[in-house]
Amino acid sequence: MSKNYLKNEGNALKVQKDQLNKAGNKLSEIDQRISAIQEEQGEDDILINDTMAGMASLLEGDSVSSYQRYQKHNVDEVMGALQDGDENCQLSLVSKLDSVTFDDNATWDEYLNLVEEYGLKHGLNLHEDPFNDLMTKWQKIEIQKRIDDEFTKKNANCDKYDYLIAGTCGVIGGLIDILFVGVPGDSNLGNITDECANRITETFVSFLGWDKEKAIKRGSNPTASAISYLERMFRVNYDQATTCETGGVVKNLSMKNHHLKSLGHSPDLIGLFFSILNQFTSTSTFISNGEIMTIDTQTFELHGGNFISKIFCGFVNWFGHIMSDWAGSSGSVGQGNRGTGVPIPFYNLLQLMNFGRFGEKDRETVAMVSSKVFEQGYDLRHGMAMAIPVVIVEVMIRFMYAMKSHFYHGKSWEESLPKSSIPEVRRMLLVGHGVLCLFDGGDAAARSGGNLVQFLLRTNLIAWVRTGHLALKELSTWYNSGHIDADAVDRYLEEEYRGMLRV
Repeated sequence: MSKNYLKNEGNALKVQKDQLNKAGNKLSEIDQRISAIQEEQGEDDILINDTMAGMASLLEGDSVSSYQRYQKHNVDEVMGALQDGDENCQLSLVSKLDSVTFDDNATWDEYLNLVEEYGLKHGLNLHEDPFNDLMTKWQKIEIQKRIDDEFTKKNANCDKYDYLIAGTCGVIGGLIDILFVGVPGDSNLGNITDECANRITETFVSFLGWDKEKAIKRGSNPTASAISYLERMFRVNYDQATTCETGGVVKNLSMKNHHLKSLGHSPDLIGLFFSILNQFTSTSTFISNGEIMTIDTQTFELHGGNFISKIFCGFVNWFGHIMSDWAGSSGSVGQGNRGTGVPIPFYNLLQLMNFGRFGEKDRETVAMVSSKVFEQGYDLRHGMAMAIPVVIVEVMIRFMYAMKSHFYHGKSWEESLPKSSIPEVRRMLLVGHGVLCLFDGGDAAARSGGNLVQFLLRTNLIAWVRTGHLALKELSTWYNSGHIDADAVDRYLEEEYRGMLRV
């Protein structure tokens, strides 16, 4: 679509509007001409009727002399009046309207040329914004008001109760984080999410033919048996677990961190991409200490008769292998050992940050510290535990905003929906999650004793990421206050398009 498409459409409408206006004026002119003709015809009809009435009265009488006198005087008068009317009557033609003529076979460009010719001939300015002339003054005011209300970024207008609600919700979330999240392996909520992960794994593998009762009868740990079943079913070529298995290419690779450093084990789009790539190319890709390394592996053949089916099989193999690893390996689960799971999505990108000076003798980088934190259980299951207080704060703030908006401000339930696009909701979420992070950071600093690894183990990464995201949005809104919100416009247009498609 040309960048001038809307302007060309507007110019076409401007020409059509000019034609309509002139057609209306022409109709008024024709009406005036018709009224004048009808008025003249009415006067002539009166005169003729009078003449006919006089002649009828004469014919009824016997006096020839009277008739002669009427004929001499009255008829002469009538004929003179008619002759005067003919002399005063001036016949004028109504001028023809000029129009843009085109046929059904004309192209859009040809039509635009005709529009431009019409504009030049009639003095229409087609170079400026045509919609400024197409809209009335009230339409301009209405559309400006709607843009200001719906499509303009605005700063939040929170009152003291909004801040009080958000702060209280943040305090509740912070207390839940301090009392029930803790560190991996010593967390009340973490124990729940670990058990939940075990149940999900067992439920998933039961659909694939695994029998839990048989595993229990054999005296096996059900979760370990389910993981072992998945490991046999979804084998991959990129599962090297030690530095020796990589030929010394990946330093400090061990059973505790190979899920972090092997990109194919990441439960996100990065992991999916590298998993399929490694399966297709019989390679294994690792990320460690700021470097991305790829090694050749044994030839690996994906099932499937064509490229699309192989892609699908690669996806299934990746997902099944993630399910076998996220609750720990079959050899490490059980007897109070939670095993090493898979990293929190995108957590392994910290391995690219090979800078900083931490730890003993300031020899450890961010990548090395993040690896140590993961090795002590900071995995996806602990991420689920950390997400619980974050979700609680989010839900509480949105719920309280809806209640306050409906019952205190008297808005309808539809208007009270706590959408993220509402500035007040966004500000309240930032305050609530900010308070949660203050509690979390203070507790981590107090209990870590200055040890960076212990500090990070007690830090709620999910809460800090959510707060950072909200802070960036609030900063962007503050900086662009008064500007058009492109996202809001896109959402409105998408809704309009969907409505048009439904019709």
